[in-house]
Amino acid sequence: MSNVVVLDNGGGFIKAGQGGERNPAVVIPNCLFRPLTSKKFLHPTTTFSSSPDDLTSAAIRRPIDRGYLINPDLQRDIWSHLFTSLLHVTPSSSSLLLTEPLFSLPSIQRSTDELVFEDFGFSSLVVADSPSLVHLYETSCRPCGLVSEAQCSLVVDCGFSFTQAAPVFQNITLNYGVKRIDLGGKALTNYLKELVSYRAINVMDETLLMDDVKEKLCFVSLDVERDLQFARKHGKDNLFRCTYVLPDGVTHTKGYVKDPEAAKRHLALTDGASSSEAIETKNETDQLGVMDKTAERKRVDLTKNVEFDLTNERFLVPEMIFQPADLGMNEAGLAECIVRAVNACHPYLHPVLYQSIILTGGSTLFPRFVERLEKDLRPLVPDDYQVNITTQEDPILGVWRGGSLLASSPDYELMRVTKAEYEELGSARCRRRFFR
Repeated sequence: MSNVVVLDNGGGFIKAGQGGERNPAVVIPNCLFRPLTSKKFLHPTTTFSSSPDDLTSAAIRRPIDRGYLINPDLQRDIWSHLFTSLLHVTPSSSSLLLTEPLFSLPSIQRSTDELVFEDFGFSSLVVADSPSLVHLYETSCRPCGLVSEAQCSLVVDCGFSFTQAAPVFQNITLNYGVKRIDLGGKALTNYLKELVSYRAINVMDETLLMDDVKEKLCFVSLDVERDLQFARKHGKDNLFRCTYVLPDGVTHTKGYVKDPEAAKRHLALTDGASSSEAIETKNETDQLGVMDKTAERKRVDLTKNVEFDLTNERFLVPEMIFQPADLGMNEAGLAECIVRAVNACHPYLHPVLYQSIILTGGSTLFPRFVERLEKDLRPLVPDDYQVNITTQEDPILGVWRGGSLLASSPDYELMRVTKAEYEELGSARCRRRFFR
């Protein structure tokens, strides 16, 4: 097929474009939203961070929950807008490569097939899982690397709906080794909303705003106990205190960080640094441009916008991924999840899997995520095994790029199910081709 539409249908974002291209043509939130100024739900035409609209207290409807499709009618509406107004494709003369989470229920698979073949009328379909596409893309990027030579990797996907560790061997995901944590970007945002609402101001209806706070200010702590001590300090001795200004709907339709330089002071902390060393480093950093920053703060204060301070919330929110039990959740941490996924595979694969851990998904973009994961993972791994963790060039687009490669490969013709085969054999029979 020369015209293949690659659709990474994530719980947070849809990435869509033509197969063979490097980047997707469209990246939009997989939802409908209704601002306070509108009476009906609208289709997003771009990401919310770059949208000019005032999204304060905007209501959101999502077709996917916990990674799985729960509202096919809403998904049909979103896809119709995507194919017609944004991609401008003709489904009847196009093939579709669609990503789907592992272990989808047969009823969900049937609903997806009905959308693709009966509602939109695509000529053929290929369903792929995200770990195998990430593995495919990494082997093409590093043809001489260990992942390419051994044809084996452990893909850790920290996405919007969940986090999972999936071993991949020869471009096939080993389902028996997949381990999943029901924590993703959505749960982190909800936890941040609860913390800020309890300590400062009620933001339980500000999902999009708190997404922005999380992405701009949260980071992963390398030493939680030490950082909790720093967060208790007052004034300038607190390296983590920063202020986020809420939009006023007049001069600012977006929230913003009051002092971006102060928000980066935590980067002066190194793993194992003592309290006095950190304060000395901070004082050296603060001596530069103190007068300019003071004047800038005074100018911002004159706007009288509503604002709130963040301290330990900045690192306690990402800490959920590594220590969910501290919050009363009956879930294993990410490091333990990886060890369980590796141990479920053949012992001959263990050293290779630990040396070829690939991180993907938007939640891996937190600063110091890799360092913390390696620190937690090293004590759980046998001493004679090496641990090597790599992050994708763009963790958000990595799955789509793998799908674009697959769509332009000769194997695509052998994998696809045509509309005629679907009408003759049904959904269940056709699905067997995707899971060899």
